[in-house]
This record gives sequence, structure tokens and C-alpha cells, in this order.
Amino acid sequence: AEAAAAQAAVAAAEAAAAAAVPPPPPLNITQTAVPGLFDLPTVGTAAPLGASLTADGVNFAVYAAPEAHAVNLCLFTPEDLKAGKPPTHEIPLDPEANRTGNVWHTHLPKCSDNLLYGYRVDGPKNQHKGQLFDKDLVLLDPYATATLAGDRVKYGVPSETAKPGEECWPQYAGAVPSRDDVFDWEGVTSPGHAMADLCVYETHVRGLTASQPDGGTYEAVIDKLPYLKRMGFNALELMPIAEFNELEYYSDNPVTGEKRYNFWGYSTVNFFSPKQLFAKSAGEDCGRAANRELKTMVRECHRNGIEVILDVVFNHTAEGNERGLTLSLRGFDNRTYYMVAPEGQFYNYSGCGNTVNCNHPIVRQMIVDCLRHWVTEYHIDGFRFDLASIMTRAPSSWDRLSNEGWPTTGIDNNEISVGDALGDPPVIAMISNDPVLGDVKLIAEAWDAGGLYQVGSFPHYGKWAEWNGRFRDDARNFIRGFDGYAGLFAECICGSPSLYKDTGRKPYHSLNF
Repeated sequence: AEAAAAQAAVAAAEAAAAAAVPPPPPLNITQTAVPGLFDLPTVGTAAPLGASLTADGVNFAVYAAPEAHAVNLCLFTPEDLKAGKPPTHEIPLDPEANRTGNVWHTHLPKCSDNLLYGYRVDGPKNQHKGQLFDKDLVLLDPYATATLAGDRVKYGVPSETAKPGEECWPQYAGAVPSRDDVFDWEGVTSPGHAMADLCVYETHVRGLTASQPDGGTYEAVIDKLPYLKRMGFNALELMPIAEFNELEYYSDNPVTGEKRYNFWGYSTVNFFSPKQLFAKSAGEDCGRAANRELKTMVRECHRNGIEVILDVVFNHTAEGNERGLTLSLRGFDNRTYYMVAPEGQFYNYSGCGNTVNCNHPIVRQMIVDCLRHWVTEYHIDGFRFDLASIMTRAPSSWDRLSNEGWPTTGIDNNEISVGDALGDPPVIAMISNDPVLGDVKLIAEAWDAGGLYQVGSFPHYGKWAEWNGRFRDDARNFIRGFDGYAGLFAECICGSPSLYKDTGRKPYHSLNF
């Protein structure tokens, strides 16, 4: 009797707690034209992914897992997003008419460019099977090319309109493309330096310019170009500028009392869009002004004979492990975008909670599409791939289960295990042979946090250079006077032939730092 009474008390407490939670606001479902915003929605097409301009409107297309059974296109006016309100309009997509394979799509004729968008995706939620759909969340399109986060328009300042507890993570949304979003490159093109002639200055947008009035922005970098030229640098390697949240670890420093931020940016929220709050123009024109500010910076670098190389982080994201956030990829297809182990845990070769499933067909196509976007839209000259060895690891595939029901690779009758290093990684091969990326400089940080170290042995296809960690270590030890390093240092300044000569590479494939 006592046990029954205790169970009844627990049940009553749970019921009271549930009753205390206010119900979610009703969805603003729209299936008709909205004057001034868009005409009657039509079916649309499955390609290209993302939001793209058509002859008379905007096409929306997004990949979601096969088991996703409902998708809504969510539209925000800038005012509603800034105010922390739910989507201004939601358009349910018909699983028959608006779905081609696993791509959901629709078309909005006469779509206003004064809109932002995301998606609501419904499907099974089973942690042990790696399925983490949540229909209560509005997801950022992985292919969004300009992003805003609620009312945040100033670096380091939390939202004032987000729900309690979400001030550091207000709602993200992507900007609808605009026909007026044009940029004049003024005939300026890349200086096209040979790899052997590069002298690279690695820096951080805010770190380089923080001491300037109105510093910390793409625009402020332009003022530093005379200094870089005077010092003899002809390439600027920017630490991550893809959208990330500097408030990810926002807390008080117990020693200094200052606020702590994710300064470096190695925790991507969206791969296709520039960090909005690195722009002096942050928040303007639905976020598109930040893109133009970055293009201006690249143009002026090129005008001054300086190439631009981006540090890209395709090894993990800000969504963390199975207890982390659901912002974008996880809500569309957790176990395709990430390396998910049996029982739904995450492989952690990045040391940051999750590992992007780089060699899965869906993911590797996204990576190549992303690189193409940076090259064609921003005239980027090259990429330094953070923890690039993760991009050589065999993927996890939940559509190829073992007899025990575990995800496998499906490679060589599963003789290759999930996470094994591949000699011919599909994503590296795709990048190396892509025609749009033909002249782009490719630089690998040839190791990861899971113990895979490939300096001198990274799959290079005759194109890839490497950050030479051996040069760093041997040169440092020689300078410190350690015995036995004179010969090793001599080899370093000869281009590390023991690492690169036998594989057909040249001294310039070693990026010495």
C-alpha cells in the first residue's frame, strides 16, 4: 500500500509539473498566398539544395532522413525573428508532391527577399537508434548562405528577446536570396601565386584588428593590408569565419571575473555562411550585408597581391554529443551527418563531442558543395582543413547494419571498420578531382584527436600540402639546443624530403610553421 501511494504521489507530481508547462503556441500554418510576401506555393524542385532564385521566385530544397515523415518550411519576418516570436508563417510540405527521394522542396512565386527561413522536421525519436528528430524545433538549413540569430547583432552580447535560458542561443534562421544582393569585384582577380612562393600569415579576424577603432570586423582587416605587404606576406590564412557562436561557452572566468567566449571559432553552426558578427554591417539586409563586407575584404586582399585561405572545420560541429544541441544537421538526419555508434553514442575522433561523417555520400557532397560556394561566391584561394585526418576515416552507415544490428561501413564486405583510415577516401578524392576546385590550394592538418597521424602520408592525389608538424617540433628542439637535432633541422630546411620525396611531392607541399 505504501509503495502504491508513493507511485501515485510521483505520478501526481509529474502530472502537476506537466500542467505547469505552458502549451506551445499554435503554428501559423499557411497554404495560400500571403500578399506582399509570396504567391500561392507550388511544388518546386529537388535541386539545387538550399534556397535559390528562380525566374519568378525562390525554390527551397532540403535533404532529410528517409524516416522523416513531415517537414514544414518556416518563414520569419526580420521583426518577428528579432522579437523572439515563432515563425510568421509555416508551409507544410506534402510528402508525396513536395518530396523527391529524400529531398523536400517547394517554390514560392514572387517571394519577398525580406524574409528568413528554417525548417520543422518530424520523425522518430529514439536515442538508441541515433534518431533525434524534434518537431518543436526550427532548424537552420545546412545550405543557408547568410544567417541571423534572433536579435543578436553585436559580438559578445546575448539576446534580449530569447526565451529564458536561451539568451546565448536564440533562434537561427537563413536569409532568403535576393536579386538585389549583387557585388562589384571591379575587375580584381586573385594574384594566383604559385604554392612554392607562398608566405602565409595565419590570423584571426578579431584578434588581428581588435585594437583598432571599430575593430574585430572584416572591414577592419583591410586596414592591416599595408602592414602585411610591408612584412612580405602574400597569403592571409583566416582562422574559422564560418558561422559559429562565440557565446557557446559564455560564463564568468573565476580568476578575472571577465566573460569567457569561444574566441577561436572551431565549432561550426553553419558551413556555408560567414560569421555574421564579424561584420560591421551585422544584421543588415537580413544578414546579406555581412557577406558583401567579406567579399570587399577578399577583393582588397587580392588588389594588394594577397591571397585568402580559409581554415575550415569539417570534422565536428557545435551540436556536440548525444546530449548536445539540435540546431541544424542533427534534426535533419543525425546518423547520416555524424558518426553514430551502436546505442546512439557518438564517435569522438575530434575531441569535441561529435565527428562529422565525412565519407558518407550525402555528407561528402555537402562538403564539396560548400567549398565550391566559397570559391565561386567569395573568390577564396585555398583551404586549410582542420583535423583533416578525420576526413580519411571510414564512415558509419545505418543502412548497412551488422548481424548484431550495428552500423557498419559496407566497405569490402565490412572488412573495413567504422573509423578506419582509408587509403582512397571518397571525400578527399572528390575534392581533389573537382573541376571548380582545380586551382584551389588544399592544405591538410594531417592528424586528429583520435590518434591518427598522417604527416607525410596524407592521401594527397598530387595536390594536397600539409601543415608540417614535424618541422615545428624538430626546429623547436634544435633551437632549444637539444642533442641530436642538427641533422633533423637540416632536413627541415631542405623541405623534409624523408616525408615527401618518396610520395612524389615537392618541398612546397610542406607548410612550415
